[in-house]
Amino acid sequence: MVVQKYGGSSVADPDRIRNVARRIAKKVQEGYKVVTVVSAMGKTTDSLISLAKSVSSKPDERELDMLLTTGEQASCALVAMALKDLGVNAISLNAFQVKILTTKNHNNARILDISTKKLKDYLDIYDVLVITGFQGITEDEHLTTLGRGGSDTSAVALAAKLRCDCEIYSDVAGVYTCDPKLYPETKKLKYVTYDDMLEMAATGAKVLHSRSVEIAKKYNVRVYCGSSFNDEEGTWVVDRIPEWLEEPLVTGVSLDKNQVKVSIMDLPNDAKVVTDIFKRVAEKGINVDMISLVKNGTSTHVSFTVVPERLDKIEELLNETLADYGAKYHFYGKFSKITVVGTGMRSHYGVASKLLEVLSEHGIEPELITTSEIKISVLVPENVAEELVKSICKAFDL
Repeated sequence: MVVQKYGGSSVADPDRIRNVARRIAKKVQEGYKVVTVVSAMGKTTDSLISLAKSVSSKPDERELDMLLTTGEQASCALVAMALKDLGVNAISLNAFQVKILTTKNHNNARILDISTKKLKDYLDIYDVLVITGFQGITEDEHLTTLGRGGSDTSAVALAAKLRCDCEIYSDVAGVYTCDPKLYPETKKLKYVTYDDMLEMAATGAKVLHSRSVEIAKKYNVRVYCGSSFNDEEGTWVVDRIPEWLEEPLVTGVSLDKNQVKVSIMDLPNDAKVVTDIFKRVAEKGINVDMISLVKNGTSTHVSFTVVPERLDKIEELLNETLADYGAKYHFYGKFSKITVVGTGMRSHYGVASKLLEVLSEHGIEPELITTSEIKISVLVPENVAEELVKSICKAFDL
């Protein structure tokens, strides 16, 4: 058994849908039962969001999910039709039929459980199940979506439930040290660890949805990333690099554009105040990143980054909260976050100094810096970010 996921570019038009059907049929001929997860065709999701905003300036989140789930349902049915034309015993299924249970966070839900019994009942009858990605249902049977890139998470969660490998197909033939569109000389990785892939996905690499890597690591699901357009060898995402392959110091560089820096000035020097602010941010469902805290005499200054789509919620929250503390806030942008990732950093030094040296050569002083055992992120002006990424790749021989 295997789970395969095909992205929007892989099912963007009838010819590509037929190509995907042929690939699935070949797997069936090799003796596999195939659970296929598909995204919406091409830019369908973007078109549906635009359509919603043409009707409502601030679409209701529950109704937006109701609209967005139609995209995957259409591509799912079309792939099943193409498979049946090839004589494959296939059926299309949505999240309701498979019982993909999620939290109630519309537009950004998390998978809680999937009915193994439902899957096995269908697999007893059919050779291929074509399942809608990106969506689920709540306990009270309302449709939800998992956030952009959520079809990856759907696929890996299904593989975890079925205890099999997961193959993710897109228009890119694997995982590279950097986005090939940014740096054409980038190298393809044969293997990448869950830890490295998780950091790269969470900091801007678009190969895999970060939550899909979390699930893969938790349940030890081997994930293969390849292209649906050719048979070029792809990349395996695994627990550890094979012993015969030397672990690199730096695995990759990722770029996350469209970042806004939020600075809160003149907060009281009281840990409870900062805790209260971030608690309220979490309750609003807002993800923050690159947090910096500086004490200055009798006051505390806090900075963090958010995506522009969350600014309205942040502004509303700060207006409600900061009046209590006599503090001010300001938004700065546009910025990009550049992240250097590598599990090799755990046992080597010098990555931070080399990264900052590259920035210095370009006359750039980072706005914020955050680090972990295996990553260093810097916030830089968006207009110089791509050029910096190229120079960083050269510096680390990526």
